[in-house]
This record gives sequence, C-alpha cells and structure tokens, in this order.
Amino acid sequence: MSDAREMGLTPGHMKALMVLQPGELRPMGALAEAMGCDASTCTWLVDRLEERGLVERRPSTTDRRVKAVVLTPAGIEAKETVHERMYEPPPDLLELDRASLEKLRSALRKLPRPPHETLAADADSA
Repeated sequence: MSDAREMGLTPGHMKALMVLQPGELRPMGALAEAMGCDASTCTWLVDRLEERGLVERRPSTTDRRVKAVVLTPAGIEAKETVHERMYEPPPDLLELDRASLEKLRSALRKLPRPPHETLAADADSA
C-alpha cells in the first residue's frame, strides 16, 4: 500500500480505481452506487483522481447531460500497480519463520469472521 500512499491515493481513491474498468465510460451516478457512497463524495474523489491525471470526465454517449468517468492510460497503470501491491505480503511478514506463521494463522482463526464472509459461508453450506 505504500505505492498508493506515494501516489497520494486514499482507500477511497483506490476503490474508485478498482471499480473503473479500462475503456469503460462509467456515469458518475453509477460509480457512486458501485462504491457505496453519495454523489458528493464520488465527485470529490473523481476530482482528486482527475487532478492526478488518473481519470477524465467525458460526456455520456447516451445522454449529454450525464458526465461519465474513464481511466486514463496513467490511471490504468496506477490501477494495475495498486492491484498487484494489494496481494504482496508486507516485508515483515515474509521474514517470519514457519513456526511463527503457524502461530499467527492459529491466532487469526480465532477472530470472528466479517459479516459478508459469514453470509457467504452460510450460503455455500445450504
């Protein structure tokens, strides 16, 4: 996540980048809905991404009153970088020996599951 911080991206910015797909014009309202935020928050996030050259606003192809957002080439690259880094273990974790990793796994299994995981597990067992 340090790459995201170095690029000046907050978790909200990263979520917007992950929702947008290369070449897709996403209307602002649809982006806000996909992100689970209100229109003003989405506008603020898109403003900041646009300032960094990661997205641009364009008129909708179906309704010229609607503004849509699309990733720029720099935005596609940033999205790929953030996505890759999200799955890289932190260096401190990589330094742990096997016994320490097994203790950590055991401790983590004792934590309650997030509600969305509990619902998915219940649905899989039904």
